[in-house]
Parts: sequence; C-alpha cells; structure tokens
Amino acid sequence: MKNEQNQTALLKQQEQQLQEAVSYAIKIATKAGATAEVDVTKVSGLSVSCRLQQIENVEFNNDGALGISVYLGQQKGNASTSDLSYEAIKNTVEAALAIAKYTSPDECTGLAEKELMAFNAPDLQLYHEAEIDVDQAAQLAIEAEQTAMAYDERIVNSEGGMFNSHTGVRVYGNSHGLLKSYLSSRYSLSCSMIAGFGDQLERDYEYTIARNIKDLESAVWVGENCARKTLERLQPQKIATQEVPVIFLNDVATGLVSHLATAISGGSLYRKASFLLDHLGKQVLPDWFQISERPHLIGRLASSPFDSEGVRTVSREIIEQGILQTYLLTSYSGKKLGMQSTGHAGGIHNWLVKSNSDGGLTALLRQMGTGLLVTELMGQGVNMVTGDYSRGAAGFWVENGKIQYPVAEITIAGQLQDMFRNIVAVGNDIEHRSNIQTGSILLEKMKVSGN
Repeated sequence: MKNEQNQTALLKQQEQQLQEAVSYAIKIATKAGATAEVDVTKVSGLSVSCRLQQIENVEFNNDGALGISVYLGQQKGNASTSDLSYEAIKNTVEAALAIAKYTSPDECTGLAEKELMAFNAPDLQLYHEAEIDVDQAAQLAIEAEQTAMAYDERIVNSEGGMFNSHTGVRVYGNSHGLLKSYLSSRYSLSCSMIAGFGDQLERDYEYTIARNIKDLESAVWVGENCARKTLERLQPQKIATQEVPVIFLNDVATGLVSHLATAISGGSLYRKASFLLDHLGKQVLPDWFQISERPHLIGRLASSPFDSEGVRTVSREIIEQGILQTYLLTSYSGKKLGMQSTGHAGGIHNWLVKSNSDGGLTALLRQMGTGLLVTELMGQGVNMVTGDYSRGAAGFWVENGKIQYPVAEITIAGQLQDMFRNIVAVGNDIEHRSNIQTGSILLEKMKVSGN
C-alpha cells in the first residue's frame, strides 16, 4: 500500500512539474508575439515476457516528450523535445517560431475556438495505482502460459506470455488560458500459443486489458481461452467461391465499424477521400442501427475529458436510426469544411454500437443458418475513396446455425456502402477492449472466394 501511495505521489509531483513546463513554453511563445499550444506526456512502465516458463525479457521504460505548435498569424511551426529542462524547452519554442516564419500562410490554421475549450474537464478516474513488481508480473505471465500449455497435448509450443503495466501523466495547455492534466494507467496480460496436427501448425492469442489491474481477467482465463482458440483453428478447410451471409466476430467487427469512423473524419472529407462524402443527415445504415459516443464513461480505456487540441469531449449520437448525425472534426478540418470542431483531434472516444439481438453469438449463428463466421482478417484491401473492400480471412463454416469446421485461405469482398446497409443484426456479445464497443455483426451476404 505504501508503494502505491509513493507511486501516486511521484506522479502528482511530475504532473505539477509538467504543468510548469507547459506554462513556461506558452509564456516564451507569447513574448514572441505568437499563440501556442503545448502537449506533454510522460509514461513509465514495466513489461515482462516469458517463454516456456522462463523469464525472457524484463523492460522498464520512462519516456516523456513535449510538443509545441506556435502560430504567427496564419503561419504554423511545430517542434518537440524529450529533454524537459527549461533551457531545452526554450530552444524548442524558438525552433518552432523559426519554422513558422518559413511556412506558407494557411487561413484554417490556429487554435481551436476558445468557447470549445475544456475549462471544466471532468475527472474520469483513468488512473488506478497498483503495487506490482517484476516477480509478480512474471508470475502472471508464466501462469497464463502454463495454463495454455497444459490445456491439451495438441498445444505443441508457445510464443510466450506477457504482462505490461504503464502509468502516465498528460498535460495540455494553450494561449486561451487552458491548462489541464490527468493521470492514467493501463495494465494488460496476454499469451500466444501454437497447436499442431500432423505437419500443420496454427497459432492464436488471447489478452485482457484494463485501466484498473483488478478489472483484468485471470491468468487462467487468458491461458484457457488462448489454448481453446488455437485448437479450434486446426485442420482448416477451403470452401467454394460463393455469396453467403457473413458474421464478423465482435473483435473483428470493431474493425468494420472503424472504417465508418475513417470515412466520416474531417481529414478524409476535406481531401475528398471518402466514400461517404456529403452523407451528413443521410441514411448510411439500416433504420434500426445506432452508434452513440460516450467519452466520459468512468475508467474506460477510450474515455477522455478533452481531445488533443483541448476541445472538451461531449456525448453525441453518431448514427441514429441509420442516419449519419455528425462528422468527426478537428479545428483544422472543421474550418476546411466551414464547420466547428467536434472534439475528435486524436480519435474517437467510446463508440457504443447498440445491439438488436439477444443470446450472444449463438443466437446470431442460428439467425444466419448457413454462412461464414470471420474470426481473423488479413491485408490492407480497403479503398476508403470508393468503398471497395477485399481482405484475406479465416474463420469457421457454419451450417444450420452450428459451427462445422475451420476455414482458411479465403477472401471476402464487397463494397462498404453495401456492407453497412446489409447489416442484419448486431449481437449482445460486446467487445469491451476497444474504442469501438460492438457485438458480433451479421451481414446479409458477401462474396467469399475460396477454391
């Protein structure tokens, strides 16, 4: 308990020092006639990996960096430093000012509007201290690996177990008088196994991650799930090329929804590099489909009181009754589009995809009847301009609502516009480890290329 208190006290002390550093940087920029924004993060952590019950690697890290953007009228300069001494900060600000003098003016550059700033940023309890040393971390990693190795004799090798612990401080300030900071923590435990049958080998992994170490799943859970998933992949078959219904398993479905986030982000839109150009207020998904953004959920991985420009994050509906309610804008992309920032500099915060199906994955499989369950995607075959989608996949063939056998070396293809409109159901088997929290997603049909 004493160590935990010492750790928290040290972080609080760092937070105070970093606030002073940010204020100092802004003061220098202001003296030079510039407006400025400064973002500094300091992260320290422990990473322990093991393989075959032996500790393989122990890594301590303690990294920090200060980044400053200065604005001289409509000219912008950026610079950063990992040396947080006052002399280094002064040199960094001067470097940013020198760069700004040589950049072309851009009428959309500058700080986000003052009225959008997070002057009353809530405490989202993103930091939870934990007293964990190398021995305890190694014990968890070894237990996860040991559990998986002992699960079945067909588990023939291990790629190891790993435990990570990271705590950090983030401070942001700008010339609007905003100076905000928060502490954060993140803990994870994972392992990866290899299963064999004859000459054939398959690998898979499992992990658990949380801001509070008490919210992690057990090492036994990680090991057993890892072994089970790896074994299920053995003896994959190929299937004939056909058009069939497809289920994206929940952790793969997050990637499908992330394409929507990319398509409605300001950067894609003002560059005219999105298949959802000019779709604000239009139907893009089935009329029952809903996505809400909730940035202020207490202690969640993707919660944030403000974005990377100091703009306060707010709860909003992204999709309501299938209709696109908002774009995702930074101050720059907002100005480019003649709109205001939506607080999305740095990404999205806790997207909650509403389920319309009870009974988890089992119910979705029953609803699909015969088709493909996708558990892994490979390759980068997504064109965000046209919506063309073609990716390597692996998973399971399903008949009469029951998994029959694993499949591999297949390709699934379609167009994202059609794929979104053809979503039939979202399961209630919610994946909580991502900034997009969704259940498995059933699509009416996709082209599956096999033999």
